[in-house]
Amino acid sequence: MSKPKQTKTDRVRAMLSRPQGASLDAICKTTGWQPHSARAVLSGFRKSGYTIERSPAEGDKTGGSVYRITAEPEAAE
Repeated sequence: MSKPKQTKTDRVRAMLSRPQGASLDAICKTTGWQPHSARAVLSGFRKSGYTIERSPAEGDKTGGSVYRITAEPEAAE
């Protein structure tokens, strides 16, 4: 039996779950999406109950940000 295919959204969720998080550029490069599509996925995560923290990228003078999932949705009981 093969493993279920990992979707692009699953890959983005994994990137955001890492301690270092992910930049918008990294998300776009990994998925092949345009920036507006990557931001839409971040909004979708927020609507699903995830808490996403945005912080300035260290050493980035272009004003880039790093996004991290800081809290997952509470399980429905």
